Amino acid sequence: MNLVDLIELHIKSMLQKSKDNQILLRRNELAQHFGCAPSQINYVIQTRFNVERGYVIESQRGGGGFIRIIRVDVDEFGRALAALSRLGGRISQRQALDFICWLREQELIDSREAALMAAAMDPAVLDIPLPLRDHVRFRMLEAMLEAIIKESG
Repeated sequence: MNLVDLIELHIKSMLQKSKDNQILLRRNELAQHFGCAPSQINYVIQTRFNVERGYVIESQRGGGGFIRIIRVDVDEFGRALAALSRLGGRISQRQALDFICWLREQELIDSREAALMAAAMDPAVLDIPLPLRDHVRFRMLEAMLEAIIKESG
């Protein structure tokens, strides 16, 4: 397991222990704990704790600065669809895969559905130029999520 994975697991463990689905982190303290640069902590937060994966990040810089990570509980697909719609009608492959991963972590889709959705997001499948590709990818993901919602309801 690499350092990025260890930091992610540590933060997720802290979130599980929290009573209100949120934690406050001090970037420098966490970097010191793991013996890495604060930029490594930034990387983990940006790539593993983003909206597509069900997290909201608040940050305050400066001497008393902190990072607040809030885990958003999704108890219905409609809220997941609303989170997707906030992306503005376009989604990159990385964002789409993060969103699919988040849906899986929330147990809103099973591993087979996640694999099928991820396969459809591949640039080789969407053989059209950017930025149209990101728009089509968004519409496909939205349509798949809506279909799952209809089947679940």
